[in-house]
Amino acid sequence: MSEGAHILVVDDDSRLRELLRKFLSDRGFRVTTAAHSPDAESKLKSLTFDLLVLDVMMPGETGIALTQRLRETDNKVPILLLTARAETHDRIAGLTSGADDYLAKPFEPDELLLRIRAILRRVPPPAEIPVQIRFGPFRFDMAREELLRVADGAEDQVRLTAAEASLLKVLAESAGGTVSRDDLLKRSRITGSQRTVDVQMTRLRRKVETNPRQPRYLQTVRGAGYVLRLG
Repeated sequence: MSEGAHILVVDDDSRLRELLRKFLSDRGFRVTTAAHSPDAESKLKSLTFDLLVLDVMMPGETGIALTQRLRETDNKVPILLLTARAETHDRIAGLTSGADDYLAKPFEPDELLLRIRAILRRVPPPAEIPVQIRFGPFRFDMAREELLRVADGAEDQVRLTAAEASLLKVLAESAGGTVSRDDLLKRSRITGSQRTVDVQMTRLRRKVETNPRQPRYLQTVRGAGYVLRLG
């Protein structure tokens, strides 16, 4: 397993998060991002990842502390720690916490890529590919491309067109990360131009959002594309 793997990048530095997202996405990985430990935990509850790229020095809970908690709950997702602290005892602390590898900042992107591929080669493929994601009152089955609204223990199907369903699927695969209009055209069943993507997004919002003009889940990232927010 290598390209095509789903990676969660966790770093409080928004610029580095975006650089890593673009770098890894351009090399065929699915990438979701998180700004801190609570954000990462929220995404870990909704999605399954093949690898975490996790910053050590974050406000609040550190990357090492989050790694320890994940291992204590028997979460075996591979973890690559990033840190500006390169002393031997820091590296030992990171690996002792349960991380699979440790890379000091600053680093060359190609070295990060090599380490990611090395970790993924050592990890056996999952027995089952996760197919569901939850956001707000909705549950989306990515295999069936079926959207359900859950309320009071009951589930009601939300009727989606093929274009709407494939648009939501691409966003769900990168939940929390920005997907450009070009990427949405390439990865979905939408045909046409970037304007066509905007039209389909407007239609999808009408079925998902309480106020489509102020979307909570299907948000626009100005100048960049769209993102599915899970919170």
